[in-house]
Amino acid sequence: MMFQLSRQTVGQHRSLYAGSFVALAVGVFMLGLAATTTAATIGYHRPDSSTISVTTLGGPDNPARHVKVPLTDADVSGLQTVLSMVGVICGFITIFVIASTFAFAVASRRQELGLLRLIGATPRQLRRMIVGEALVVALAASLTGAVAAQLATPLLLSKASYTELAPVKLEPAAPWVPLAIAVGAGMLVALLGARSAARRAGKVAPIDALREAALEPPRIGPVRIIFGLLFLAGAIVMLTLIRPSTGEGAVPLAMFTPMVIVIALTLLAPLVVPVLGRLWAAPLVAWTHVSGRLARSNVVAAPRRSASLAAPIVAISAIAGSMVLSLSFAADSSAATMRDAVRAPIVVSGAAPAADPGLKAVDAAVPTQVVRISEDDAQLEDVEGIDPAVAAQTRDLSVLDGDLSRLTGNAVAVAKEAAGFEHYRVGDEIPVVFLDRQPVKLRVVAIVKDAFGVNSSYMIPLDVARKHAPDAQVERSFVLPADGVAAADLVQRLPHAQLAADWVADQTEGLRKGNQVGLVMLLGPAALYSAIAIANTLLMSSLQRRHEFRTSQLLGATGAQLRRMVLWESSLVGAVALSLGTATTITVGVLIRHAMTSGLTDVPTTVPWGILLGIGALCLTLAVGSALAPTAYLLRVVTRQTVGEQGQ
Repeated sequence: MMFQLSRQTVGQHRSLYAGSFVALAVGVFMLGLAATTTAATIGYHRPDSSTISVTTLGGPDNPARHVKVPLTDADVSGLQTVLSMVGVICGFITIFVIASTFAFAVASRRQELGLLRLIGATPRQLRRMIVGEALVVALAASLTGAVAAQLATPLLLSKASYTELAPVKLEPAAPWVPLAIAVGAGMLVALLGARSAARRAGKVAPIDALREAALEPPRIGPVRIIFGLLFLAGAIVMLTLIRPSTGEGAVPLAMFTPMVIVIALTLLAPLVVPVLGRLWAAPLVAWTHVSGRLARSNVVAAPRRSASLAAPIVAISAIAGSMVLSLSFAADSSAATMRDAVRAPIVVSGAAPAADPGLKAVDAAVPTQVVRISEDDAQLEDVEGIDPAVAAQTRDLSVLDGDLSRLTGNAVAVAKEAAGFEHYRVGDEIPVVFLDRQPVKLRVVAIVKDAFGVNSSYMIPLDVARKHAPDAQVERSFVLPADGVAAADLVQRLPHAQLAADWVADQTEGLRKGNQVGLVMLLGPAALYSAIAIANTLLMSSLQRRHEFRTSQLLGATGAQLRRMVLWESSLVGAVALSLGTATTITVGVLIRHAMTSGLTDVPTTVPWGILLGIGALCLTLAVGSALAPTAYLLRVVTRQTVGEQGQ
């Protein structure tokens, strides 16, 4: 019975639930696209020549097993990693958007729910009705999104094939399992989002049926406050872990900590939004008087509605801003690290002519790869064949433990961070398999300082690299000019040579461009979805205000005054949300910069103002535009009704 009632109420409130339908359909579409593409990468069958089969070492809790390690020209793990991160971010955004849209739907129907209570409906029946409505909307939206994802999968695979992330031809796999996962995820997300709204609907009292003013209760439940404080405490703990000792783990922490902060802010938003709304409204009220005062009253008097409208803006501004700033500061740190690690004044792309009389030393390392075998896994690693006597002159190979002069024969020098992750010590043996399928045990003879972009994490003797990779080509050479020879003059003579400072600048620029591509892939779908969600939520809000606008006009308000009120109201909500997102971004940015620049000097500070301001401007524009457009339509409808009634 309640499910039939849910179907009927969804039909009666099509305009109210259309936003939830669109938001969930787009979310399932993106999740389905990520799932079907991941299935294609899993279903890709590599030829035997493109893999190396090894047996892991095993251990007390990990029995030895046979694994096939793909080589670089057949490795699709990069695309799988990106797709999994896209799925996590899109799923996270989807939960908040659906939760906010359902919360807004319940808040808009408070009088209707009160009428149901007045005629005998129990709180449990109201909860079941709201959950039933969520299931009706979720089923239709999930199926629609899944069908759209299946239709778009071939296009995405054609674009992803033969790229750096997937250097192979990818074909669509059987869609049933990934699409079933996407549909199930959509249903689960809808139920999670509707759960709190259903509980709130069950608390509506029969007296609310007699209330003309849609005022919300001044307080939020203690359970919501407790969970909000718990998530806030968890976010603070994660923030304290973004420190120099965390190493490379600081960047993932900086990317995922904002998600926990957003959860806490969303739960506590009905308490936070009115306070910030009053602060932002103070100069607005002094400047505009009536319209600004009305806007402030609407934001403060309906904290749950304002929080629902602000949620998608907080989520995308905090997550996107933190990722943009973190990657920019990571590039700054890498630039300083490369600058300090390169001692040679000249860098040559490729092999430098060693016979040139103007050269004192040429560090021409040979890059190759090995399959490194551990207890429970085996993975492809980049290694570098070096002459330690020459390399120590041209770049920073500060030895933290061991002796670099012992890098002869089957020996290896390991960078500090790699040694820490794998728990390698001087004297340990690392089983590896070279690309020529020859197994070797490399003895760790030194732990050296990290130098991202300059030194490989694993360095072996030059003759060993030449032995197992005779066709490997030198990618770069670090050059020391002879005594009395100016580096600037030598750069003019040597082909493909440039000063070390220029080389570091080029490498940093390439890193930033790579980061931008990664950001587009990670945040592009989430940003598009968030933009739709922002517009969708505000459209839902504005289309429910016909009675409010009509009453205001009967009291003497003009259409221009109401439009200005909506303009300031949406601007206030956007400003509050962007304030929370900005605070999160700044906090994470300061911590990640400290973590990544500790021990470095003269580190440049590059803040991508254009991208950050663009995110804020886009969110604010969408918020204002999505509120004003339906307001203009409603005012025309209300004006015609008022004129018609006066004519009668």
